[in-house]
Amino acid sequence: MKKLIFLLAAACVQLSAYAQQPFNGLDMNMGNLSRLSDAKTRSISPENFTGEAGKGGMATLEQGNARHAARELGQGWKVNPYIFIEPGKTVTLAEINGSGAIQHIWMTPTGNWRYSILRFYWDDETTPSVEVPVGDFFGMGWGEYAPLNSLAVCVNPGSAFNCYWSMPFRKKCRITMENINTEKMTLYYQVDYTLTTVPEDAGYFHAQFRRSNPVKDASYTLVDGIRGKGQYVGTYLAWGVNNNGWWGEGEIKFFMDGDSKYPTICGTGTEDYFCGSYNFDVKGKYQEFSTPYAGLPQVIRPDGLYKSQQRFGLYRWHIMDPVRFEKELRVTIQDLGWRSGGRYLPQQSDISSVVFWYQREPHAPFPKLPSMNELEVN
Repeated sequence: MKKLIFLLAAACVQLSAYAQQPFNGLDMNMGNLSRLSDAKTRSISPENFTGEAGKGGMATLEQGNARHAARELGQGWKVNPYIFIEPGKTVTLAEINGSGAIQHIWMTPTGNWRYSILRFYWDDETTPSVEVPVGDFFGMGWGEYAPLNSLAVCVNPGSAFNCYWSMPFRKKCRITMENINTEKMTLYYQVDYTLTTVPEDAGYFHAQFRRSNPVKDASYTLVDGIRGKGQYVGTYLAWGVNNNGWWGEGEIKFFMDGDSKYPTICGTGTEDYFCGSYNFDVKGKYQEFSTPYAGLPQVIRPDGLYKSQQRFGLYRWHIMDPVRFEKELRVTIQDLGWRSGGRYLPQQSDISSVVFWYQREPHAPFPKLPSMNELEVN
């Protein structure tokens, strides 16, 4: 009896200590929104490149890209709300020193979204943990606006990209954008973050882009070579179909921690994985949808002229069901449709993907990003 009382008392002490721990300002939700914290809120934009306190909106007319519009009002009146990125140039959008996390990113890039490459570097990394064309990162891989309303990513009228993935760092964060286009681009953007302590068990955010056009052997690799401990949290696919009929019979497969020929997790079909059913078909037509965790926000239909192929944009966020791995991960999806006689058709689709995951560093090297011609939507 005394032992039981001791154990209960110890448990109460632990719970009390946990309840008294200072809130670090991370993992925000409606349940903890009332909790006060010593975390410091900061924001980087063209009006405050460093995010320093009390340093926003200080650009003079001589410094500002919007100097002409602000010429009658002067300093403090929207003098430098955007930047230009010249062809072939890479610009640092944000550089943050200290410990904390990015909590929101908003931007409106002009030009060809496949030709603007986002890269994120955590702490002392020399190679990026995120390397993705900006359109694909925000679920707009086909270069056309479509409304997307999810917990992790929102795309609002017109071409307003928003990201809510939590991105912790312990020493430093650097975000760059490269313009590989032949034309100058304009970029409005804002990076909202907090400076605070980061839990020891927090992994680093990663995102990797790939494309196969066309897919070979009816099997598309979304990612392979992930090494270390982590969890897979999201998939975006830009899928171009090169044949008539339903195209999404393929199964997604997660090979983890020693799996060889057969995976630990095997889906039942493409539309099933993206939380839809029966070809996304409503009354003989594809039905777009956008939900907190999954969606088909974009269906590009042939227009009778140059848009000759059906194209689809799909996302699946594993927010409530992350795929956890201890040592390694490889993810594939089959490129299958239907042919005559109720038989599967191995396809040769045009598939681009972005996969999102968290892991401990260091991460394995990424494959080389496709060239400008290989990235082009055509």
